[in-house]
Amino acid sequence: MSVTILTILAVLFLAFANGANDNFKGVATLYGSRTLGRRSALIWATITTLAGSLTAAWLATKLMKLFSGKGLVSDTLVANPDFALAVAAGAATTVWIAARRGIPISTTHALVGALTGAGLAATAGQIQWRGLVGDFLWPLVASPFIALALAAVIYRLVSHARRAMGVGYESCICLANGRVVPVDSPAVQMQAVMPSAMPEIVVDDIENCRRIDRYRGMIMGISLQKIIEALHILSSGAVSFARGLNDTPKVVGVALVAASLDAQWLTFAAAAVMAVGGLIASHRIADTMGDRITEIEHGKGLIANLVTSFLVIVASKWGVPVSTTHVSTGAIFGIGSGNAATDWGLVRNIVLAWFATLPVAGALAALIFIIVG
Repeated sequence: MSVTILTILAVLFLAFANGANDNFKGVATLYGSRTLGRRSALIWATITTLAGSLTAAWLATKLMKLFSGKGLVSDTLVANPDFALAVAAGAATTVWIAARRGIPISTTHALVGALTGAGLAATAGQIQWRGLVGDFLWPLVASPFIALALAAVIYRLVSHARRAMGVGYESCICLANGRVVPVDSPAVQMQAVMPSAMPEIVVDDIENCRRIDRYRGMIMGISLQKIIEALHILSSGAVSFARGLNDTPKVVGVALVAASLDAQWLTFAAAAVMAVGGLIASHRIADTMGDRITEIEHGKGLIANLVTSFLVIVASKWGVPVSTTHVSTGAIFGIGSGNAATDWGLVRNIVLAWFATLPVAGALAALIFIIVG
């Protein structure tokens, strides 16, 4: 089997692993807040991610060029199929291992590590360090902190405005096995004064009663809760679209020069495989992002999604290599920074995995290049 064919297969494996690790991230807040069930959220994520992936063939060509390795290593090495194979296989293996362990790492991080590792192995250390730091590392380091700060500030401003307008949460009583069960979520704790309207009785699973918040009030005859839910669903679709737009050209860019393939054809193939990977192999990431980091309410999820989609779409358009994983997780950290339910041990482990992604992917890519080169 030729190296070119192996390179294409490695790129498709990277697309599959990317879908498994990243596909659910766009709708994590939908699932975490129980706006949609896991299956419905996954289908919505797949449709909107596929739309973003297909759009990338026209709107994100700068990222394709950047992730071929141009500016980091020589043009001769960029055109070497052995180099492309090593980068794709090293990044794909790293992302797949993380997906199987339920750790939301960044495909962008894995690709940067693989490009660096394979480049060092091929050139005995003669890569463009200034390009590595300026073009890749600074955006990767800065973007999650920007997302965290924006999400935290916007959420607090919106919360203040909500309270000033008198918009509150519905009161909630949960019954199980014939007894009253205390509601432990701050969003649904009993109010000191019951609302004046006749109470509504809703039967649901105890877990959903604990987790979900429901806003009181009507706007133009429409339930405020329904409006927030609809906006939350649309914002998650925007995040998934942005992720497809941002990740697909990076995956494709690795092989374009070396394999001399048509960009649109390879983009469409990668988009399809990415969708399949998300549909059948993203359940562990769903549990981590939707349940384990922090309790996610509708308002928080909406704000995190708006921040994430805005930053990622702008970065994709201008060819800035941010990580959707870092941005979305940073936004969730930002809205959960004051939440006592946040699992900071898990947050620490995720951040450590981010730091480990670069050297692990780099070492794997270097080893593969030495073997095949």
